[in-house]
Amino acid sequence: MIPDLLLGLLFGVAAILYASVGHAGASAYLAAMALVGVDPAVMRPTALVLNVAVASLVTFQFWRAGYVQWRAVLPFVAGSIPLAFVGGLIILDPSIYKPLVGGVLLIAAARFIVRPSAGSAEGPVQAPVVLAVVLGAGIGLLAGLTGTGGGIFLTPVLLIAGWAGTRYAAGTSAAFILATSASGLIAQLQRGVTLPEAMPWWVAATLVGAVIGSYLGATRLSSPRLRQALGLVLVVAGLKLIFLG
Repeated sequence: MIPDLLLGLLFGVAAILYASVGHAGASAYLAAMALVGVDPAVMRPTALVLNVAVASLVTFQFWRAGYVQWRAVLPFVAGSIPLAFVGGLIILDPSIYKPLVGGVLLIAAARFIVRPSAGSAEGPVQAPVVLAVVLGAGIGLLAGLTGTGGGIFLTPVLLIAGWAGTRYAAGTSAAFILATSASGLIAQLQRGVTLPEAMPWWVAATLVGAVIGSYLGATRLSSPRLRQALGLVLVVAGLKLIFLG
């Protein structure tokens, strides 16, 4: 019971921080479960369920604020949805899954500890269609394999390439995460995975966090220090998975 409550609190805090930058928090959910010692077979579907719940609210909040352009999102998700489904069907041995997720957590940590380029002036997404489809496919496969939404990869690319301003990149990533996570989750459910009994409590905790975080992200600047603290947590969890399993 205590680990379930602890995870619920960690998930809620993670949702606030991630939603503020247009993400759903899968890497933080995986990190929390890794630190507590959750079975890898449970980690992936759990993270995806929470991702879908949070990404739905985050996408709505950024769309309402005018930062989600569906025509710009479409090429990315056209590539990610089928590949995320394929990745979700693949069963990885824990000896492969843990280091893979650990590597993803370290990349996510870098996203928060080392601030990326601020991108172009705050403006709409302008990404080449073909590159968007290919990029979405690659990110989608990795997302399906690990149980993440892929936003930790998409957002930096949008900013560094100068394809979008900060909030437009966040809105695009939120919609991308929603579609990709839903595809990966459907694949997991088709495999007959069993979700934890505490899932309703965890979903409620992350939804509360998502409401707070997405509002702050769409209307105010998030705190760099909080994001750096989150990055340090991801580093610890990532190293734990890679070196300690």
